[in-house]
Amino acid sequence: MELEPVRFGPDDVTRTVSGTIPYGAPDWVYLPVEIPDGVNRITVVYRYDRPTPPPGHDGNALDLGVFDAHAGFRGWSGGARDGFTISASDATPGYLPGPVHAGRWHVLLGPYGIVPDGLPWTVTVTLERGPDGPTFVPNPAPHEAAGRGRAWYRGDMHLHTVHSDGRREPAELAADARAAGLDYIVSTEHNTPSAHAVWGAYAGPDLLIINGTEVTTRNGHYAVLGLPAGTWIDWRYRATDGAVSAFVNAAHKVGALAVANHPLASCKGCGWKFGYEGLDAIEVWNGPWTPDDEATLGNWDNQLVSGERWLPAVGNSDVHGTDQIVGLPQNVVLADRLDRDSIVAGVRAGHLWIAESAAVDLDFTASAAGLATAAGLASADSADSAADGRSAGIGERLDVAEDTAITVMLTVRGVPGGVVRIVTDQGRRLVTPVPATGVVSWTTTPRASRYVRAEVRRGDTMVALTNPIFLGRR
Repeated sequence: MELEPVRFGPDDVTRTVSGTIPYGAPDWVYLPVEIPDGVNRITVVYRYDRPTPPPGHDGNALDLGVFDAHAGFRGWSGGARDGFTISASDATPGYLPGPVHAGRWHVLLGPYGIVPDGLPWTVTVTLERGPDGPTFVPNPAPHEAAGRGRAWYRGDMHLHTVHSDGRREPAELAADARAAGLDYIVSTEHNTPSAHAVWGAYAGPDLLIINGTEVTTRNGHYAVLGLPAGTWIDWRYRATDGAVSAFVNAAHKVGALAVANHPLASCKGCGWKFGYEGLDAIEVWNGPWTPDDEATLGNWDNQLVSGERWLPAVGNSDVHGTDQIVGLPQNVVLADRLDRDSIVAGVRAGHLWIAESAAVDLDFTASAAGLATAAGLASADSADSAADGRSAGIGERLDVAEDTAITVMLTVRGVPGGVVRIVTDQGRRLVTPVPATGVVSWTTTPRASRYVRAEVRRGDTMVALTNPIFLGRR
């Protein structure tokens, strides 16, 4: 849906236009703005009516973004801001600094909800003329940090700052990540890569910052993890459009992953409706443990049982407000190094478990008879242990005959009073308090258990959750 263009005379500075988006309008309404030569800064401010909706209807809600006449996408703030400014030197967070090229720009209005009487809106565009100021110089984060060689690294892969609808400045988020004991984070602003250009100031040898985005459609959200700095992924489609696979494939071509975020979240447009074909992981734990997470975990486990293509489980904080806790939960990923490609590879392989905090640690292995030890296997070595074909770690397969006796061993630290659950394709097979030693062992065979995974809980609250170890030959 495209509206009549906004045009400026040679001496015009500000133009204000109004209209009403009718009930049942498309998801995206485009307001063309003709930018004349000589403009070095554009400011857009919008407002809209928000009457009390009648029963059974959503209230008015209107998202905001912009595309320019030259480069295309120039920014997005959804409903988090009432306007933006763009120039060669700077831009409102969520928007991309750069020259204000002459030509037809499009202010993007996204009606997220419309009452039956329609959504009245007003947009004011202000232009400034003159030479460009100093060119903005991006400062993206490096692709690697110091690390500890091949090891388990902790990170949060779903986070928001003021570059979308979060409340933290990037500096605050980086400080909170360090305080949480994280080795890496992934920047996942809604529908914009603007934060990619600033993370270099806050990364360091002790904190890897990976570029990503949360692609926020009207039929669900997915995180793209491991993007080259500045990469934009389009979000303007629904599940019925058949478009998502093209954008997931584009992410894969640059080495990134696509993760379905909070698939059963109840907020409008948050639940995942696209199916899981082509995706790389599922976020089964989002923020403090809730019934939504419990249901998502059950659905994910059902996919393991059904024999569908296995997608690793991940968990993230999805912080927005400053009262939310960075690293609750966090992903503990086995990686060769603390760099972008190694973390992405560890997530893709499912060499990952999820923890409530850095105070929680565990080892989880499966070994054929005679190889298990009372202390378990060292975490960093557990995935390597599969080389002899007689033991396996998280995300791996123990490739042995159907009736081979297998010892599953879980060592838990930092969860006094917790309860361990050992889960297989046959359901919960062991529920036991965490012993004083922290070591729980259980025996099975591939015939009895096609996979095995572990949970550690405090009452009904999840504290730690592993991806599966698969048992038996393919």
